[in-house]
Amino acid sequence: MRVTLMICLRPGCSNSALLHFTADLADRLDAEVVGIAGCQPIVIATSEDWAIGDVVGQDRLQMQREIEAARNEFMTMPGLRSHAPQWRSHVTPANLSTYVAREARCADLLIVGAMQDPPHARPARDVDGGTLVLEAGRPVLLVPSASATLPLAQVLVAWKDTREARRAVLDALPLLRLARRVAVVEIAPAIDEDAARHRVADVSHWLHRHGIESAASVSRSYGEDANELASVAQEMGADLLVAGAYGHGRLREWVLGGMSRDMLLHVEHCTLLSH
Repeated sequence: MRVTLMICLRPGCSNSALLHFTADLADRLDAEVVGIAGCQPIVIATSEDWAIGDVVGQDRLQMQREIEAARNEFMTMPGLRSHAPQWRSHVTPANLSTYVAREARCADLLIVGAMQDPPHARPARDVDGGTLVLEAGRPVLLVPSASATLPLAQVLVAWKDTREARRAVLDALPLLRLARRVAVVEIAPAIDEDAARHRVADVSHWLHRHGIESAASVSRSYGEDANELASVAQEMGADLLVAGAYGHGRLREWVLGGMSRDMLLHVEHCTLLSH
């Protein structure tokens, strides 16, 4: 079975690092690759100004130029030529993440650059990773801007006994099979440590039945689990983090805070999220 990767390109920007990352991963997975990009047209309030038509026309030409440049960057990437590259793009007033999520029906894994900080975010050109994770029904691999490869020397599975975590570790199996080392870690309060050890042992044994050896452990929670997870990942030298996303719902996480929100906003490692 040949898998399909879908890479989300940012119109109007260089996508070189993300393209090299995708080409390298496609080589190791023997995958086909679909490139996708979208733009939202400029929103103009009602006006009788005759020049509005010129602004709309200029915006349309700019979107066409940016999408065509992204397409050329994708189709001329030497490392993708042997991976049956396909291209999709659309100009839509709808949310760009919703557009990509609909097109994800043809892919096994979505590859997206890490979300930009507010001063650099471009909602009319960039996909929102949180919305995509919720709507795609496919795993989403968030890639830091500086990453051009995925070494897979150490993978950290952030376990939590939720549907989303079970989905994530299943979705990650093709990558886990390529990894040199895999660790399954649950962050738990002292009162729950014994139960947590039983849970991660179950996951490790399940991975063993799939031909993947892993080390299972529990890290004690002292407050913010996201900070503890970041510390564990740093200590292990993890180059991929696997986790379930939005087990408590996105609204609650954005209002009250949560691990999914923190992982989306502070992507220091390649992170595979599933919902």
